[in-house]
Amino acid sequence: MKFRTISRVIHYRNRSPSIQLHSYRVISHLHSAPKRPSFGVAFDIDGVILRGRSPIGDSPKALRRLYDDDSGSLKIPYLFLTNGGGIPESRRAAELSQILGVNIDPLQVVQGHSPFKNLLARLENELVVATGKGEPAVVMAEYGFKKAVSIDEYASYFDSIDPLSPYKTWTTKQPCNEQRNSSESVPSFDVTSERVKAAFVVSDPVDWSRDIQVLCDILRSGGLPGEKSEHQPDMYFAADDLEYQSVFPSERLGMGAFRIALESIFNSIHHKPLKYTSFGKPNPFVFKNAESILMQLQSLISDGDINGDNKDMKIHHFETLYMIGDNPSVDIKGARQAGHPWFSILTRTGVFRGKENHTDYPADKVVNTVEEAVEFILHREAGFS
Repeated sequence: MKFRTISRVIHYRNRSPSIQLHSYRVISHLHSAPKRPSFGVAFDIDGVILRGRSPIGDSPKALRRLYDDDSGSLKIPYLFLTNGGGIPESRRAAELSQILGVNIDPLQVVQGHSPFKNLLARLENELVVATGKGEPAVVMAEYGFKKAVSIDEYASYFDSIDPLSPYKTWTTKQPCNEQRNSSESVPSFDVTSERVKAAFVVSDPVDWSRDIQVLCDILRSGGLPGEKSEHQPDMYFAADDLEYQSVFPSERLGMGAFRIALESIFNSIHHKPLKYTSFGKPNPFVFKNAESILMQLQSLISDGDINGDNKDMKIHHFETLYMIGDNPSVDIKGARQAGHPWFSILTRTGVFRGKENHTDYPADKVVNTVEEAVEFILHREAGFS
């Protein structure tokens, strides 16, 4: 049987010329168009698909059922909707592809910080500070922010800004300058004299004491530690999870816990309360954005010959969108708030371990594993099993 490969380049408005565009490849039948799926699926990652870097149960097998057996082409539009992050979507897609054994495109990875790119028009040329595990400044630079600096790097320009630094024996890798601009070892702008216009918590912070201290300095000084100003720079959190499921048997404190700590301390030392914006699930915006991406994937699957212009894509609305998650207060609450066409499925492989449905945020369906969730969906959607 002959197949052809259709490549589509995904363009992002206002992106830096240095940012590489990526293509999404869909292999389709040469002589027959596949059946158009009227549903899509969003998977949480931690606690559903992976525990740490290891697959949970037969999650790779469950994902393979969403691909055509013969061609390996994507049969059902799906994406990963996670509050996690810390690395660019392109790298996360490559990691997931390797671990799970299926071809995953960056378009299918929506992380907690993915909406930050929507702030580029206002902050592209402004100094912004990014904190979190992984490479937060690299993430922001890939989105097109030209003056994104990690909090590790930023703190290094201010002597004694972290009074506990001499007592910290660990070292923190600082790859942001090298990967953002290999020809420069220091920023081309003066970090110590330019005001920070926005601070971003891209992923779970590593050094809470240092980050809270430096962020408080930035936020109550108008963006320049040591100065005085009534203007608070913008503060953004990629997500607000209080807890999440990792490798350790019990839940770990997440970004929401860090936000509570920062807010409590800031409000205790400043006469005005902290102003901030949190993204990530259960924010309804996240689910609306996921629906839009799934519609793009649906068109790529069903409309063989398309080009890179969104205006030429034939968009068809879904009858059902399935959210598969392990955290009732995040995944299930978000799907319930989003309303039609979202259908929530709660697994017992992560944060939730109850025998019955969750009391406060009951799911439409409770299953033991993601394999059971996929089996339920394919059986419910006749013709795709």
